[in-house]
Amino acid sequence: MPVTPTLSAHQRKLAAAAEALQRGRVAEGEALLREVLASRPSNAEALWQLGQLTMRAGRVNEAERLFGRLTRAEPKSAAAHTSRGFALAHLGRLNEALASFERVVALTPRDSDAWSNRGIALTNLRRTVDAAASFRKAVELRPDNGHAHNNLGIALTNLGRFPDAIASFDRAIGLMPGNAEYHVNRGVTFGHMAQFEDALDSYDRAAALVGVFMEAHRGRAGALENLARYDEALLAYDQALALAPQDVGALTGRANVNYAMGQHDQALTDYAAATGVDANYADAHWDESLCRLAMGDYEHGWEKYEWRWKSALAHAKPAIPGSPWLGDTPIEGKTILVLGEQGLGDSLQFCRYLPTLAARARVILEVPRPLAGLLAKLEGVSAVIVAGDRRPAFDAWAPMMSLPLAFRTTLATIPATVPYLRADPEQTAGWRDRLASLPGRKVGLVWSGAPRPEDPHSYAIDRRRSMTLAHFAPLASVPGVSLISLQKGAPAEQTKNPPDGMTLHDWTDELDDFENTAALVEALDLVIAVDTSVAHLAGGLGKPVWVLNRFDLCWRWLRNRTSSPWYPTARLFHQQTPGAWPDAMRDVAAALRAW
Repeated sequence: MPVTPTLSAHQRKLAAAAEALQRGRVAEGEALLREVLASRPSNAEALWQLGQLTMRAGRVNEAERLFGRLTRAEPKSAAAHTSRGFALAHLGRLNEALASFERVVALTPRDSDAWSNRGIALTNLRRTVDAAASFRKAVELRPDNGHAHNNLGIALTNLGRFPDAIASFDRAIGLMPGNAEYHVNRGVTFGHMAQFEDALDSYDRAAALVGVFMEAHRGRAGALENLARYDEALLAYDQALALAPQDVGALTGRANVNYAMGQHDQALTDYAAATGVDANYADAHWDESLCRLAMGDYEHGWEKYEWRWKSALAHAKPAIPGSPWLGDTPIEGKTILVLGEQGLGDSLQFCRYLPTLAARARVILEVPRPLAGLLAKLEGVSAVIVAGDRRPAFDAWAPMMSLPLAFRTTLATIPATVPYLRADPEQTAGWRDRLASLPGRKVGLVWSGAPRPEDPHSYAIDRRRSMTLAHFAPLASVPGVSLISLQKGAPAEQTKNPPDGMTLHDWTDELDDFENTAALVEALDLVIAVDTSVAHLAGGLGKPVWVLNRFDLCWRWLRNRTSSPWYPTARLFHQQTPGAWPDAMRDVAAALRAW
């Protein structure tokens, strides 16, 4: 006959607590556990059970204290240190959480999950290199640890090692193909690589696995937006917002799609909704500024444009002490440093403000090297320095693209007198002599911008604004015209194989900065260009320039216009549907024949 063991009072209470918790009588179970701890403060089982209970109930501070007591009672318990680490991480006490997970690794150095948890703690501390090493150790110890492969992929993505990250996500998906999160993370990484078709495929797979996974629908929408498939992008954003109506990223994304489609009022509604949820969400404020500027609402647009410094897509604000000058303080008699920012074309467009500013203050201009020689000729500029060189003393500073706000620019007050840029007369004369042997009118061509694949957002825009030289084929049949390439960079290789029937003259290997380019442009009769810095150069020189604009055109060209308030000599040609350059080029060819 078996002997029934005699249980002590606290053991009976622990057993009763376990039974109560198993049957869902949480209050009763918790009361019994507390009775045990009242008499036995270091009872490991009671500390563990009550710690887990309070953690599930969201009482994390109490859970952390209980797990802390447990680690003191059972210092070699990896489970106790792990649970305390999770509680500390939840409380934002990240260094302490890392210390707990480090202790677990020391206790169980062959445990893959221990290394993975350590990696998560390091990720939270932004120690990404160390985190990647920890995740790599986790997958070495257990190659079938799908979560560790996924976390390694995230760390490698944060380090910019995108192909390696994709390989990690592929391993995770191979182990757990039904995990939608892994497919979403893979899609995010493909987005960083500007491989938007592959990103879309990953998001599609995630959405097919879990139809209510909001991140999958939001990711799909972003990929479709970058592919200029706007109608589909709107539907995907709607699906995401049906699941998370206050998701600021999805609200802003849907607004951006409406803006790209010219539906500005709908876009403003969503921008307002996003900032209503999070008043400090910089991306929504800055994107709204672009929408308002495209609408001609310069009063509010320029004010909102200052949010660019906080947006995820903008460059960091210059590390200069003090606030920038925005026109609201006296500047007379002082020295002001003006900084070129964003693209070269932006500096060429907005340097027009410097003569007006120079009437009030001594102006020092800082720009990238390719612009320095040309902009040194700007009226009123006292000195030009190259970005990165030592700056002379100054009293105030201003980003160049804040000058429209500083001067309270409206559509009616744009300083549009041209030319404000000046080409070197001697160089221009030399180009005119060389071009004199060519028949007819001399027309310069630019068909592509700078791809910048390291910046997925800019890369996506460039894919939409750029075309190939083959798109210019209709111009080859226009009589009385000589075509001259102004294209630089990798797309210039296309000049070696021009379209059938096109004769294209190319001296771009002699153009090493904008001063040289300006001299050649000054010697031409017309420039036809996609939306690039050369279009702004020609406009600033007062030369006739025809600008080919993508469907979701840049804010500066405004919508439904064939002329520009910024450049009196510009004529605008637009895609009528996303990606449709042939129709626009037929319009250009017809206009060239008439001209």
